[in-house]
Amino acid sequence: MNAARTVMRPVQSVRDAIAAIPDPEVPVITIEDLGILRSCVADEADRTVRVVITPTYSGCPAMEAIRGRIKHEARRAGYVAQVEMQFSPAWTTDWMSRAGKDKLREFGIAPPGPRDAGGPVTLGLSVRQVTCPLCGSRDTTEVSRFGSTACKALRRCNSCREPFDEFKAL
Repeated sequence: MNAARTVMRPVQSVRDAIAAIPDPEVPVITIEDLGILRSCVADEADRTVRVVITPTYSGCPAMEAIRGRIKHEARRAGYVAQVEMQFSPAWTTDWMSRAGKDKLREFGIAPPGPRDAGGPVTLGLSVRQVTCPLCGSRDTTEVSRFGSTACKALRRCNSCREPFDEFKAL
């Protein structure tokens, strides 16, 4: 078994390595693209990096894996990571990058649409339409409000008949 080799890297490369950590539940999107990486400040003199992350929801089981991966990446670069969880303000899909949403679509997961900004709840007779990431049809049906993870819903395309996840707008 080979031990991880420590390489002294400048501050920007440590930040880049941490930002590029994939989400454990949806590995095609990074923690930066997902918007859970709130800040990453490295001190080259002290060889420390302070990282603030916000979970997608308070009970997200992936956060411990992400915390461990952040510490691992920092250690590989010769730094010690201090990882802080920040719960307020609460994470929102508005923090996801456009590139991250595109990566979800390319992977076969419908990215989140615009979220309800709060206020009065309107009642309408239309059904929320989600575009199938596989064939592009807007003729889709929600099968279950909860998909493979709590932040996704399970949908089916009525055109190509394939099931797909939809990342919920929060």
